[in-house]
Amino acid sequence: MATRKDVLVRRAARVRRQVKAVANGRLRLSVHRSSKNIYAQVIDDVAGKTLASASTLDTDLRSSLKTGADTAAAAAVGKLLAERASKAGIKDVVFDRGAFIYHGRVKALAEAAREGGLNF
Repeated sequence: MATRKDVLVRRAARVRRQVKAVANGRLRLSVHRSSKNIYAQVIDDVAGKTLASASTLDTDLRSSLKTGADTAAAAAVGKLLAERASKAGIKDVVFDRGAFIYHGRVKALAEAAREGGLNF
């Protein structure tokens, strides 16, 4: 019987494979959610480089947030990531939710990134 970790790894790989198939050369916005924090980064899969990143552990966000594990924190991370991506000249990305369902904190981050100017 597969463990929960095995199931999550397989789901993340399945989602990532599908995202890369439809990307058409666009960069990938990858999201990771833990029980206490949320992390997001814009990745160039061709070069294997991270071009922009943000998380609730960033010093400028950490002081302004009550906790890193709520939708308000996720929205702040999404807005900061969109800001950093626009400074790097990034507009179009493809969203990689990983093994996480598009709901709650992941959805809040995605909507804030869209409001910040990222297209996906």
